Amino acid sequence: MTLHIYNTLTREKEVFKPIEPGKISMYVCGITVYDYCHIGHARVLVAFDVITRFLRSQGWDVNYVRNITDIDDKILNRADENGELYSDLTQRMIDAMHEDEQELGVLPPNIEPRATAHMDEILTMVQILVDNHYAYATDNGDVYYRVSRFPEYGKLSHRNPDDLLAGARVAVGDIKEDPRDFALWKGAKSGEVSWESPWGPGRPGWHIECSAMSTCCLGDTFDIHGGGPDLPFPHHENEIAQSEAATGKKYVHYWMHAGAVRVDDEKMSKSLGNFFTIREVLKKYHPEVVRYFLLSSHYRSPISYSEDNLMEAKGGLERFYTALRPFAAVAAAPLADLKGSEHYQRFVHAMNDDFNSREALAVMYDLVREINTVAKTDIKRAEGLVAELKAMGAVLDILGTDPEAFMQGSSLVDGTNNLEAEQIEALIADRVAAKKSRDFSRADEIREELLSQGVVLEDSREGTTWRRE
Repeated sequence: MTLHIYNTLTREKEVFKPIEPGKISMYVCGITVYDYCHIGHARVLVAFDVITRFLRSQGWDVNYVRNITDIDDKILNRADENGELYSDLTQRMIDAMHEDEQELGVLPPNIEPRATAHMDEILTMVQILVDNHYAYATDNGDVYYRVSRFPEYGKLSHRNPDDLLAGARVAVGDIKEDPRDFALWKGAKSGEVSWESPWGPGRPGWHIECSAMSTCCLGDTFDIHGGGPDLPFPHHENEIAQSEAATGKKYVHYWMHAGAVRVDDEKMSKSLGNFFTIREVLKKYHPEVVRYFLLSSHYRSPISYSEDNLMEAKGGLERFYTALRPFAAVAAAPLADLKGSEHYQRFVHAMNDDFNSREALAVMYDLVREINTVAKTDIKRAEGLVAELKAMGAVLDILGTDPEAFMQGSSLVDGTNNLEAEQIEALIADRVAAKKSRDFSRADEIREELLSQGVVLEDSREGTTWRRE
């Protein structure tokens, strides 16, 4: 099946043509590590994790690079506020980021470059731009990129260069030749951390860091560049300008951007009090519920974080786990054995269509309905379908929890599920005894008592099972 990717550069869905057959080079802008990762970061982390997992499942050799910005105005300001070294702050936040990623099932990238470890490459690229008159130094030690020298500026964001002002994290001042020009190198202020350069002590601008790290790790031209919804302008626009001016080559073939996360249909903002870190969310919701929630919309679509939507995600996962519950011992089928599966072919088709995880989940729901029907008459056939379902789940990194553990565990960790499993089992045993002695009033009391604690009982011929509400 042919892979199609929506390219932000052309605003079209295109057939993917790799630079090197069978291989994909991909760079994704990572986190600026001055604070804990928030749910917007989770959207990008999970989106490109799923993209990478799917591509590898289809035989692509993916070299996935995701950087860390560990020197930046926000980092220095936060370190100063905390009274700590900037390097201590960044390492603490990097460790926390890795913990959050692991909780969400996000695999580490092949390479995770840090800006401070690539100063030589950054300085070399800035020097090339200065030498070729694409950049200029000012009396205070700053170096700026000349936007007027790059006629294609604006081609990614589809903006008219004449209408553009300087980008994010760049202060407009009189020292610049043009208000659109952006900083490649910033002269150090008194007492500020700095590196030596031909223009005096200073540190890199945000945009040049990614150009230097990406080309260092993947070459002057690579297949895919990804990032969050706020990055096409100015960050990625500036990356294109400085990279193509420095190398004389096309920088990236396909640009991909994840959709924004809104909170109850409002922009997430600390000032609005609706700003949630990943670890805050995971204190309340099972990691797989959060991951499923993020997968339930196409990666390019805006997504609204709300209690209702998280509960809907929990309910969706429970539908899967309810179907899997009687088949816990069935292992996922090898993907190589699913070439003839209609469901799997539809799943792959959905993911090859610009990684449409929402449609892929719909295919899996169809499979659940078939499992539930077939299980009544043909257990062997149902087991084969379950193996298919688990294989698809493995590609998305969901359905990896034991069904009983998920249903009986706290998939919604909100503090209402206060009973331990042993207490629940003891009450169920009391209820069974009450029913045997025909004390149905007591049996009903126990059911209601458990329900008040968020525990739902399900009676069948095989006995009584339970799950967290």
